[in-house]
Amino acid sequence: MSLPPAPDDAPIRLTQFSHGAGCGCKIAPAVLETILHGRIPASEHPRLLVGHGSRDDAAVYDLGDGRALISTTDFFSPIVDDAFDFGRIAATNAISDVYAMGGTPLLAVAVLGWPVEKLPAELASRVVDGGRQVCHDLGIPLAGGHSIDAPEPFFGLAVTGEVRVANLKRNDTAQAGDRLYLTKPLGTGILTTAEKRGLLEPAHAHVARDLMLEPNVLGRELAAFDSVHAITDVTGFGLAGHLIEMAEGSGLVAELEFDQVPVREEALHYLAKGAYPDGAFRNWKSYGEKIVGAGDMTRMMILSDPQTSGGLLVAVAADHELPVEGPAGHWRPIGRFLDTAEGARLVVR
Repeated sequence: MSLPPAPDDAPIRLTQFSHGAGCGCKIAPAVLETILHGRIPASEHPRLLVGHGSRDDAAVYDLGDGRALISTTDFFSPIVDDAFDFGRIAATNAISDVYAMGGTPLLAVAVLGWPVEKLPAELASRVVDGGRQVCHDLGIPLAGGHSIDAPEPFFGLAVTGEVRVANLKRNDTAQAGDRLYLTKPLGTGILTTAEKRGLLEPAHAHVARDLMLEPNVLGRELAAFDSVHAITDVTGFGLAGHLIEMAEGSGLVAELEFDQVPVREEALHYLAKGAYPDGAFRNWKSYGEKIVGAGDMTRMMILSDPQTSGGLLVAVAADHELPVEGPAGHWRPIGRFLDTAEGARLVVR
């Protein structure tokens, strides 16, 4: 399935129609905590295996026959200017939540907000086409959806998947001594900030896009291994935020070897030019007090850089490596989990 290129007589920069970009427009962790801490407690259900309490990537419902349904939704405002690419990135990011639980996506429905008085409907069609392309490539139908007239454009998917209960992976089941692996380099938030501010050089135009379009199908493969104790995907809260969630949920402390963390060289280039994402500052304000040893501004920005369609953060038993190979062989560990009484949740070496 392929589509002809869209006419480009008068290109419209979608990123100029939203105040945020991609997962960088997520509500900051501290604010989200206040929102979710309502007066009415979340209801419990005997078949709900993963729900509101774990801060996990998706909800999981036990079907009672050894299988479980995975349900998730994810949407955001434009992170790139091209409408078709925006749709593809948003869809890839949403489906990642199913892979991060060790599951297989079954179908998706679209969630679209569009400022119909500001942007042409044909452009929205290209966004949906991008989502449809990704769903086709991953072998699932885009089976409908819902749309509204909104002040800013946004797009995403609600995705249903399945997983064998025995293979379900959560973000709060890491064990002391587990090694940490990250399957994609960081830097998409910095690169897309550079694009939005007009700093991005032509040679780097597709670096972030191509990274965000890599589906995290690896999570489905990792689900079969007992040595893989926990998985989450790194998105809007940055590496530090999602690692802290894993550590808190598991009752452990994460120790990170900063020099081992993969980061795109191009992102470092734009950090030196001051392309600091606003979302990185919001993230750091929310959880910076839980981190020791972060060091200078460059480290802080990398650790809190909001990723869109980021890689998988995987906790693997201490005596094992990540049990699948990457493009250049085995991934290197970037840290480990410790059973310690140290006050911080994340220690950076």
